[in-house]
Amino acid sequence: MGWQFRLGAILLIVATLAGIWWLLDGMGMPTSLSPRAIAEWLNGQGMEGPLLLVLLMILAVVVGPIPTLPISAAAGLAFGVGSGVMLSITGATLGALIAFFLARLIGREALRSRLPDNPLFGSRGSQRLLFCTVLITRLVPIFSFALISYAAGLTAISAWRFALASLIGMLPMTVVFTNLGHSFELHPWLSTTLGGAILLVMALLPGYLKYRPHSRLARWLHLDSRD
Repeated sequence: MGWQFRLGAILLIVATLAGIWWLLDGMGMPTSLSPRAIAEWLNGQGMEGPLLLVLLMILAVVVGPIPTLPISAAAGLAFGVGSGVMLSITGATLGALIAFFLARLIGREALRSRLPDNPLFGSRGSQRLLFCTVLITRLVPIFSFALISYAAGLTAISAWRFALASLIGMLPMTVVFTNLGHSFELHPWLSTTLGGAILLVMALLPGYLKYRPHSRLARWLHLDSRD
């Protein structure tokens, strides 16, 4: 893949995101990101409301600072649980794939050449390990949806496995928040402890696999290492 193609694709993605932001801002997107405020805004847009929700979710996932869970809650308030879940999942999946491919265009080749044997970034990185990592981080709503999408794009995980792990992982919390119609938070100390434990395991796991290449865990993770 030549640098001209990568540059053109990156510019196209950036221009598309800028266009989405311009459209939403022109439609009077509320400054408050509470589920009630977003739902009232969506309901006031008539037939364009569902499309605006999908675009807002895409922007939230790719740009990052906009939280995704209140948008899912707003989807439930505005369109009901069934439609709200479908719209939220659609927007989140599209946004995750955009972030994934953006990161892949920018930095994947450099990491693959520098870390050829790494189980996360190498040319034949463990697809099972990466799938499980994305799935777990999607299930735990304390990890940045955008950050995980960008990070996954730098790894060896195939696009379809990333999309599948994201879809399965995000579904439970999307259903919960869409059904509740309002946001809630995990207890701070529980969130911090759980997130720290997962990060610690993922940081130590590549070293363990390197020094124990014939362990049962290593054999299972590398059993399906091809794209």
